[in-house]
Amino acid sequence: MSLSMLSRKPDSGLGNIRASPGSPGRNIDWVLLFAQSALSIIGLFTIYAASYSKFANPFLFVTRQEVFLIGAVITMIVVMSFDYDWWRERARFLYGTTVMLLVLVILVGAIHGGARLSFDLGPLKVQPAEFAKFTCLLALGSFLAEDRADTLSYARFVKGLLLVGIPTALVIIQPDLGTASVLIAMMMGVLLIAGAKAKYILLITVLSAATVGAAVASGIVNTYQINRITVFFHQNSQSVALRDLVFQGRNSLRAIATGGINGQGWLKGQITNTKDIPVQWADFPFSAIGEEFGLIGCAVVVGLFAILLLRIWRIAGLSRDMLGTYLCAGAFAMVLWQMFQNIAMSIGLMPITGLPLPFISYGGSSIVTFFALMGLVQSVHMRRYR
Repeated sequence: MSLSMLSRKPDSGLGNIRASPGSPGRNIDWVLLFAQSALSIIGLFTIYAASYSKFANPFLFVTRQEVFLIGAVITMIVVMSFDYDWWRERARFLYGTTVMLLVLVILVGAIHGGARLSFDLGPLKVQPAEFAKFTCLLALGSFLAEDRADTLSYARFVKGLLLVGIPTALVIIQPDLGTASVLIAMMMGVLLIAGAKAKYILLITVLSAATVGAAVASGIVNTYQINRITVFFHQNSQSVALRDLVFQGRNSLRAIATGGINGQGWLKGQITNTKDIPVQWADFPFSAIGEEFGLIGCAVVVGLFAILLLRIWRIAGLSRDMLGTYLCAGAFAMVLWQMFQNIAMSIGLMPITGLPLPFISYGGSSIVTFFALMGLVQSVHMRRYR
């Protein structure tokens, strides 16, 4: 073997690009990337199946989702290209911008279903509450990482609570109880990893319930949101006010049940091809998967989510510092809670909230946000070596 061959730098594994083993570009978690890509592709097939027969243009929603997905991939690449410490330095600005947008959307946002959730920019609807998942996680993780103590003091716990509590309260005012629950789940996950005592977590639960109760009592939460919760406890109600929600939930469960083991086949689901499940491509995509691909298809989706969550958990343990661990813990909590909530409401085990199924449901703000979160997780993995 020649001396020149012995002196060559190790190859990056990506062709002729040369880099050291610690170079960020050589440390992408390809398993995590595969899992989220597979879920996104499944999402495109599901969105088309759930919408093509209901509109004059059968490609309307799937084409839009493809555009959103391209934007999401670009966003993820940008996020993972920077060291997460770089994002930490801009956490305050991003957090402040998010709070400002949440206030503005309450004041001048478009009204849909009695709620002000988004800014309507022509064909696009931008939901600041979705982006709050990214910025609140970044702000909370950055704040907690300043303290290197093994346990979380009560003072820092309260400050962290207020940090996420302010945007969460603004989201509840919109009202968007589903997204608020995701922010609370993220906060609980990060604070738990930071060393919060069990009684602190109990305090979060009590305060969250009290806040929602106060919002309902004061009339902030509209009748439609209240009916979503009411119908969960009265799934066989004959009430005219609850009829549409009962119909929606019941047909979601019927669709999954009729899929059996193997499913009816793609584009062959009789319930999915009708209008029996309104906005199925956004709110109930799991019911379309269950009807057309059966128990096997549902198991594949849940399995991919399990792989994705395990990889995030693994990266949290490999992180070079606590900031990286907190970011991964928050992303883990949000994906887990939102996945559970969407699937559970599809089979009648949780109230209908309208929370999208991560990576699968139709929606630009949602897909961009979750790809940005995965970009943060990848940044932690890529720079786990100092």
